[in-house]
Amino acid sequence: MRRLDQTLANLGYCSRREARDWLRAGRVRVGGEPEDDPGRRVAAHAVTVDGEALDHPDGLLLLFHKPAGLVCSHEAREGPSVYDGLPERWRRRNPPVTSVGRLDKETTGLLLLTDLPDVVHRLTSPRHKVPKVYRAVLDRVVPGEAAERFAAGTLMLPGEEHPCAPAALEVLGPREARLTLTEGRYHQVRRMFAVLDATVVALHRESFGALTLEGLAPAQWRELPPGTFAAG
Repeated sequence: MRRLDQTLANLGYCSRREARDWLRAGRVRVGGEPEDDPGRRVAAHAVTVDGEALDHPDGLLLLFHKPAGLVCSHEAREGPSVYDGLPERWRRRNPPVTSVGRLDKETTGLLLLTDLPDVVHRLTSPRHKVPKVYRAVLDRVVPGEAAERFAAGTLMLPGEEHPCAPAALEVLGPREARLTLTEGRYHQVRRMFAVLDATVVALHRESFGALTLEGLAPAQWRELPPGTFAAG
């Protein structure tokens, strides 16, 4: 359990200083009773603000259909962000809502957003081998050796010390392929094809583990239970 003022601040309601004013004004109750001690340690599920239960006290986990043109950054100078469409309160949470891995500005598709550090670690750790499926369109015919090279687990990317883990390639058309990875290196799909002298001109992530974008239009998101990726 955390201090009451810290709980309100971490969930994006107000600053810890403002929480004291809220308590004095009678806006905050614990177990249905008014509370005036900001230092009281409380279970978040027992707290209400203005008569309403706290917003997502167990954490946020969102499946987002990322359109092109958005960056996975909190830095305003980098341009429109995947976080811009979230409710303001969610954008003030601590830990902050972040992406699980990144998709570059022009890559579209499935992106997970969460304020749960354990989920981020679990899904980005190479040892868990969570499959991620991408559809890529190239500037040339899919190289004939691509499937074998990617599956071998020996492909070296420039500047890397270790080869890429084995990846499965399915050719969908003359210049289109589906690639399944179990790791998430920086710009990995683009760099893997670049080793074969092919440039990715369009890239879309279709799935992440068992999750897909079915029913979600670009720029839409839906909530997932925080325990979706619980260990075990």
